[in-house]
Amino acid sequence: MVEKQFVNNLFDVKGKVALITGATGALGKAVAMGYGLAGMKVMITGRGESKCQAVCDELAEAGIECGFSTGDPAVEADVKKVVKDTIDKFGEINVLVTAAGYNHPQPIVEQDLTEWQKIMNSDVQGTWLFCKYVGERMIEQAKGGKVILVSSARSKMGMSGYTGYCTAKGGIDLMAQSLACEWTAKYKINVNTINPTVFRSDLTEWMFDPASEVYKNFLKRLPIGRLGEPEDFVGPCIFLASSASDFMTGANVAVEGGYWAN
Repeated sequence: MVEKQFVNNLFDVKGKVALITGATGALGKAVAMGYGLAGMKVMITGRGESKCQAVCDELAEAGIECGFSTGDPAVEADVKKVVKDTIDKFGEINVLVTAAGYNHPQPIVEQDLTEWQKIMNSDVQGTWLFCKYVGERMIEQAKGGKVILVSSARSKMGMSGYTGYCTAKGGIDLMAQSLACEWTAKYKINVNTINPTVFRSDLTEWMFDPASEVYKNFLKRLPIGRLGEPEDFVGPCIFLASSASDFMTGANVAVEGGYWAN
């Protein structure tokens, strides 16, 4: 029986504690702001203290309860510290969003192994480490949880020069599916990915020139008719953090403007 209170509470995330990696980037910052304005307590993390402080200050000015802890997502000791700092500040972690990542497109015969490994460390190892130590905490809390891994439309579609990035994001999709099998029935921890297409950031701003051939060619593959904006991912991330997504786990959620459909 569907009741009014059930429907009214479906997307309510007030009071939940979210830890967001890569929160100084365009997507991570937008999700942090969206979560905070929806009433969540937000802990952000990134490598640079000044950038983390600036984002946290901006959230605080908007009336959001927030904190930050710096660290490299690919370094185990740093991840442990960030998780501990989050617990020390807020007492628990209910939602994890892994938005940290790195890419350096290059033909395989030209790419140095250390550069490929940097992509894998940042995208895969960092995600795995945060899942490990946040998951450990969620299991101890015995309250369930929501884990949202930021993947890519490129996880299922190869591209020249992307043997690092596509491999890494494909691994993240399978990591989410494996963790869903491992955690959801036993611990009530839902694990899903979001899979964006290109969205506006400092690194991609050059692609948004409507007169450029890159922009025109890309739009041929996007049924939605435009490239992404960081704000486009706030709604899906709130949905995946809320009880509205309780029956979803192991899903690779397409937030890619229809790219996979074309």
